[in-house]
Amino acid sequence: MLSGWVVLPVACAYLCLLFAIAYYGDKRAQEGRSLIANPYIYTLSIAVYCTSWTFYGSVGRAAQDGVAFLPIYLGPTLTFVLWWFVLAKILRISKVNRITSIADFISSRYGKSTMISGLVTVIAVVGIMPYIALQLKAVSTSFNLLLHYPNLEATPPIFEVPFPADTAFLVTTALAIFTILFGTRQIDAAEHHEGMVAAIAFESIVKLLAFLAVGIFVTFGLYGGFADLFAVAGAEPQIARLFSVDSDGGYSQWVTLTLLSMAAIICLPRQFQVTVVENVDERHLHKAVWLFPLYLLVINIFVLPIALAGLMQFPDGSVDADTFVLTLPLAAERDGLALLVFIGGLSAATGMVIVATIALSTMVCNDLVMPTLLRMPWLRLSEERDLTGLLLAIRRGSIIVILAMSYIYYRYIGESYALVTIGLVSFAAAAQFAPAIIGGIFWKGGTRTGALIGLSLGFALWAYTLFLPSMARSGWLSITFVELGPFGIELLHPYRLFGLEGLDHVTHALFWSLLGNIGGYIVGSLFGRETALERIQAAIFVDVFRHSESQRGSGLWRGTATFADVYDVVVRFLGKQPADRAFARYAAERNFNLDKLEEADSRLLHFTERLLAGAIGAASARVMLASVVKGEMIRIDEVMKILDETSQVIEYSHRLEQKSSELEHAYSELRAANRRLTELDRLKDDFISTVSHELRTPLTSIRSFSEILYDNPSLDLAQRGEFLNVIIKESERLTRLINQILDLAKMEAGSMEWNMADFEPGAAIEEAIAATHALFRERGVELEVGLPNRLPEVHADRDRLVQVTVNLLSNAVKFCDPEAGRVTVEAQPRAADLLVVVADNGAGLSREEQRRAFEKFQALREDLAHNLQGTGLGLPICRQIVEHFGGRIWVESEPGAGARFAFTLPYPEAARAAFGTAAK
Repeated sequence: MLSGWVVLPVACAYLCLLFAIAYYGDKRAQEGRSLIANPYIYTLSIAVYCTSWTFYGSVGRAAQDGVAFLPIYLGPTLTFVLWWFVLAKILRISKVNRITSIADFISSRYGKSTMISGLVTVIAVVGIMPYIALQLKAVSTSFNLLLHYPNLEATPPIFEVPFPADTAFLVTTALAIFTILFGTRQIDAAEHHEGMVAAIAFESIVKLLAFLAVGIFVTFGLYGGFADLFAVAGAEPQIARLFSVDSDGGYSQWVTLTLLSMAAIICLPRQFQVTVVENVDERHLHKAVWLFPLYLLVINIFVLPIALAGLMQFPDGSVDADTFVLTLPLAAERDGLALLVFIGGLSAATGMVIVATIALSTMVCNDLVMPTLLRMPWLRLSEERDLTGLLLAIRRGSIIVILAMSYIYYRYIGESYALVTIGLVSFAAAAQFAPAIIGGIFWKGGTRTGALIGLSLGFALWAYTLFLPSMARSGWLSITFVELGPFGIELLHPYRLFGLEGLDHVTHALFWSLLGNIGGYIVGSLFGRETALERIQAAIFVDVFRHSESQRGSGLWRGTATFADVYDVVVRFLGKQPADRAFARYAAERNFNLDKLEEADSRLLHFTERLLAGAIGAASARVMLASVVKGEMIRIDEVMKILDETSQVIEYSHRLEQKSSELEHAYSELRAANRRLTELDRLKDDFISTVSHELRTPLTSIRSFSEILYDNPSLDLAQRGEFLNVIIKESERLTRLINQILDLAKMEAGSMEWNMADFEPGAAIEEAIAATHALFRERGVELEVGLPNRLPEVHADRDRLVQVTVNLLSNAVKFCDPEAGRVTVEAQPRAADLLVVVADNGAGLSREEQRRAFEKFQALREDLAHNLQGTGLGLPICRQIVEHFGGRIWVESEPGAGARFAFTLPYPEAARAAFGTAAK
């Protein structure tokens, strides 16, 4: 038996260590060196799911029902492994909207309704209170065991112990102080409780090591390993039954507990707090989806061995199975191990209590108390210059009240229940949030009316079939309520409602509560009418991944407000320094001076609303901001009209995405369209001017030389032949220009006739070389050809391929070295396409010339080309042709090092496969 003088100092020292870790975490955060930026710490904080229920209660359930304890951990595993996309979507939505709690999340989805947020808060507080009581019971029971084992009769009933001497009361007081110190230091609840998260992660390590230590001791210390332990247990018929699932209701319990735990890992306020609110990087979820299930696996490896060992060590049933984790080391006189187990259980309990009370106090403040106070004009809160003290007082008071209520529940009700039973009551309550959350993020048709009806029906049925019976069994209501039904009406029996029999109490309650919840949600949504804000929020939540952050958030404010008024509202709730930091960051991101800002635009109002939402919740933030904005939000019919006129958002016209972003998007589109029309008009003028100039030049030459010939019939024959040669060349140039203009126009209009086919391109390239042979000979340019004997087939228009190659060869001849010109043409088969390269050894192209090489009417290498006539359309036509084939064309060059014009031709599917196989 351990002395209280040992246990108490160790427990106090451990709590002081948690204080130190939390303090260190907060200091690191203030220095900009966040601890919770580590994905492992994030995942370990999610392990707050493993409470004293896991540490003690799972063994108790395993001792009673064998492997039936597993569904509680199978559910979260399935959620993280298979439903990670749900968590990812909730994370993104919460970050975009500065969600502070699960009540804020559900309220924001359904039009930022204060009624919904208040209802969710009430459900959460009433539903989670038994779970907190469970932790107090576990700590108190384990402490008394350490002090009095094996003389358990020396421990009086809990209700006979005075408050100051009650262990649970002392623990409740200590946890209240800890939570207040490290959970209510920041007014903005959207800021992360870094110290708290670090402490929770540390506790997750401690409870894991403690549980593994006792498991290893039992399995390999008291017995010769798993095989030996299971063999000894299997020899006893009463224990051997635990190795199988009871078919009489056992399968329905597995399904029930799996569904409950799948919902709980998302819907429990503490899990939402650590998984969503405290998340600093969405990418951390990638680590958590496998590491958290691994944690659950490891911490449950020894649950069944400890349960079996406990049943064999205490066969008379004198020891509560919930305490086997502690009583087995005590019975073996391993006091050090027993003390470690106590610390592990203390970690499991305190972690849950701290996070749960912080989450619930935020909900009570933001979604219950503040909306009520702000609607009481006689309080004149709008005239107060600083409300930060009031917010802190509400949250701290909420923590004290929640813990006090949980202690009362434990003292007068929870003592008559096993740990697992108490936990399942809370799980069933938290599951009532699932329809509103899952429906809200995947179904735009979900409405405020549907959510209110569903939550109300689900909560009422949960209370009637599970919570009130626990009150009756504890003596707070007449026992006839659970024996005969209210007023003796059997049809209304809470455990056999409407004649449904054959189910355990939890399955029965879950069936009716979720049936009423989901049914009310669907029917209410189908027949209810959405408001404008509901439709906006529905689109934001459901389509959160489709839009950038700038397009998400609250609706558009069309009223006006001075920046001074908006600033005063923020200072009132956040304080001056946090307000200054927030607005300074906003101004820096958008590069403007706050000192010169007089009026708040819609973006700033939206930013302010999100900022306030972090402190007082989305619903209250909207109320407070509306008090300083002169005007209102744009009506739904106005936004719908704009959406109808914008073709790219037609598919969203029946579901309003987001009024502010859509208006801004439409305005941007109009400006872009106007700029495009202006550019097209300029290009049209430039095109007409350029074409006129290009046509006028050869026409002028033709006319001039024709007039000379006409006016001078006596010109000698040689000169007459020279002038006629010029006329012929200019005529050819004119014809070529007109043909190229017509080709380009047809290509751009999509009216060009293409003869696409599969063919071997080598012959086409050879034909182009032959067509330009005279040009090469005339200018004395050397041509090097590098073509394989057989090229893979390509899919193209053969004549147009010849045209592209001729254009590139003609350009290369014009611009190669005038003294020792050399042009190279090559074809290189590649895995996915054919590469054709035409290179010259001329002066090369500058970067600017390369940039505009394929633009219309652009003269390249003007220092050499002043006497080389061209139309400026050859390369643009080549680009159009190659891109139509599905390839691409480009130029590579350095000044003084020549130019390489290259283009690719895709293979047909069959040729690509054959070539790929051959290449291998």
